[in-house]
Amino acid sequence: MPKMKANSYVGIGLAAILIGAGYWTWHNNKNASESTGSSAASAVPSESPVQIAVTAPAKKSLAALLQQYGSLPLADMHNHDASDKKYLGMKDVWQRNGMDRVVLFGDVSEYSAIRTDEYAWEAYTEKPDFFVPFFSGFDLRDKSSLEVIRKNLEMGYLGLGEIAGASYNSPVLSKVEWKAKHPMDGFLPQIYELCAEYQAPILLHIDPPNGFVLEAFEEALKAHPKTTFIFGHANAYNSPDNIKILLEKYPNVYMDFFAGFTLLNPESANRIEDFLPVMKQFPDRFMLSTDSGYGVQSEEAAIEAMYRVLDALGDSELVSKIAYGNLDGILRKEPATQTQKAALLKRDPSRDMAKLSKLEAGQLLWGKEK
Repeated sequence: MPKMKANSYVGIGLAAILIGAGYWTWHNNKNASESTGSSAASAVPSESPVQIAVTAPAKKSLAALLQQYGSLPLADMHNHDASDKKYLGMKDVWQRNGMDRVVLFGDVSEYSAIRTDEYAWEAYTEKPDFFVPFFSGFDLRDKSSLEVIRKNLEMGYLGLGEIAGASYNSPVLSKVEWKAKHPMDGFLPQIYELCAEYQAPILLHIDPPNGFVLEAFEEALKAHPKTTFIFGHANAYNSPDNIKILLEKYPNVYMDFFAGFTLLNPESANRIEDFLPVMKQFPDRFMLSTDSGYGVQSEEAAIEAMYRVLDALGDSELVSKIAYGNLDGILRKEPATQTQKAALLKRDPSRDMAKLSKLEAGQLLWGKEK
C-alpha cells in the first residue's frame, strides 16, 4: 500500500489501515489454525468468536507400548514364516519387539507344506524355547493322512495348522489342492480324534464364517468335545457377535485374534473396541497373532497391532492371559509322547516321566544344554 500524504484526513486513514490490518491478521491466523488443526488462541483476542478445537489424545508410540508391555511374555499364535525359511530373517524384528514365542508353520494344505513343515521342525530344534512347530502337509481326503499325523505328533510337533477346513473367498487358500469343502469333510473327523488322543490343538482356516461352512464347524465342535479347536483369524470378515455365540456354546473352541486385520486392514468392518466386550467376557479363550502380516503393511506392523490390543484391554490380568498365558496353557496340557520319553530315558534312565509335558520334553531334547 503507498504511503499517504499528511492532510486533514490522516487520522481517519490511519484508523482504517489499522482496522484493516487487524482483520487481515485475524483472518490469516484463523486460516492457519484450520489448515494445521492447531489452536490459534495466542494470535486471537480473547473477545474473538473463534472456537478453539480440542485435539484427540496423542496415540501411543510403539516405543511407549514396548516400554509398558515389552517385559511381559508375548506369543504369536499364527505365523507362516517357515515358508521360504523367512524366520531366518526375522530374529531382529522379534527381538526388538519383545516376542517370546512363535507358533511356526508355512504353506497350508498343499503338497509344498510337507517341505515347510520340515523347515518349522528345523527352526524348533534350533530354538525349542521360542518356536512351536505346527504342520499341515497332508491330504485330509486321503486315509494316509492319519499315518502322517500320528507320526508327526509322536515325533514332537505340538499342533496341526493352519488347516484349510474350508475356503471359498481367500485368494490364496481357496485354490490349495488339499483344502476341505467344510470342517467335517474327508478324514477330518478322524483327525480330530487323533488330536484329542494327543491333546494337540488344531488351527482351522474357515471361510466364509457363516452358512453351511459354519454349521459344519459347529457340528465338529459338538461331536468332538475333547478336541481343542482354534478358529484361525476369527475376527477377519467376522463379527464379535458370531464369535460370542460360538464361545457361549462350545468350551473347546479358542479364538486366534489377528490384531492387524482389525486395526490396519481397510476391509475390516469392525474396530478393536467392538471386540473388547467379548474378549473380556471370555478372557481364557483368546490368543493374538500376526498371520505373518498378511494383508497389512508388514509383519512388524502386525506385531505393533498386537500391543495396541493389549493396551486397549486395560487390565493386567487379561493382558497376561491373552498375550501368552492361554496358548501356554494349551501347550502344557499335551503329555510327552512315547517317542520323546524313550529318547530322554536313553540319556537318563532315572528321569521321572510321570508329569512331563510334550513342551518340556522338547526343550529337554533340543535345548542348548542337551
